[in-house]
Amino acid sequence: MSDDPGGGTTVFIGLKPTMTYVFQVVTQLNSGSGPVVVKARGNAIGKAVDVVEVVRRRFLEGQVELGAIAIGTERLTNREGREANVSSISIPLTRTGPLPPAGTAVGPEPPASDPP
Repeated sequence: MSDDPGGGTTVFIGLKPTMTYVFQVVTQLNSGSGPVVVKARGNAIGKAVDVVEVVRRRFLEGQVELGAIAIGTERLTNREGREANVSSISIPLTRTGPLPPAGTAVGPEPPASDPP
């Protein structure tokens, strides 16, 4: 995770479990620090999409807006010294709903219960 010069945070997706990144994104969105950009390369692209979808549909349903998704190809040198093309994705998220009160636990909203 790193600070973006434009006033937001970037979460780089790697080998950790999906929910680790989900909690990082939700925490950053709840802190009010600005937009969060989820970035991934190669095999981690699918996990990046999963992270964004879990945040949008389970944790902050109706409170997150997607920005312009950017896809591209980066040319990297692999371990054998050869150059290889690696796909990349960048998914910006912005919080549109109200920020939670300080000290609120991170997690999906509990289901609405009927009054007794």
